[in-house]
Amino acid sequence: MGLDDKIRNQAEEAKGKTKEFVGDKTDNERLQAEGQADQASAGAKQAGEHVKDAAKDVKDALS
Repeated sequence: MGLDDKIRNQAEEAKGKTKEFVGDKTDNERLQAEGQADQASAGAKQAGEHVKDAAKDVKDALS
């Protein structure tokens, strides 16, 4: 996983946590849901990048 991807995913996760927190404190369910969705999206992207990294490692080991 590239450093840029890691930074973007962490930023998206932080943004989601912030939205969820603010939504919780203001009783804004829509904002809470958006925050949770942002966090889930970032997690899925991170998982995909980990799969790519693992595949590259396997390819390199076989070379």
